[in-house]
Amino acid sequence: MGKRDELIEKYADDLKNKCGVTPDMDLLTKVTIGCGPAIYNDDASTVAGSQESELETVKNNFLIKKLGLADGPELMDAINATIETYGKSERNKYRAVFYYLLVKHFGKEAVYG
Repeated sequence: MGKRDELIEKYADDLKNKCGVTPDMDLLTKVTIGCGPAIYNDDASTVAGSQESELETVKNNFLIKKLGLADGPELMDAINATIETYGKSERNKYRAVFYYLLVKHFGKEAVYG
């Protein structure tokens, strides 16, 4: 099993045990691949939920550019809801899991079709 497969297993475990979500493994794999090499970098592989600048980056680079959503207050609402789902006290919010939850929230699975 390669490094990426190990990470996908870890992300699936987080979705099940920390978020209470049964992951769609095909979608999770595609979202993980979409994150590119960031998943292998300790800092880039996680989302700092308490950093406003980090959340703006998620909004602009992922929700608007990648998913094609229009900017509006609902984007930050969704990001905050995702932080709640993952658990505010959870320090390591994996980027792939975070993005997966946002894709599901907005029903944008077709982007990864």
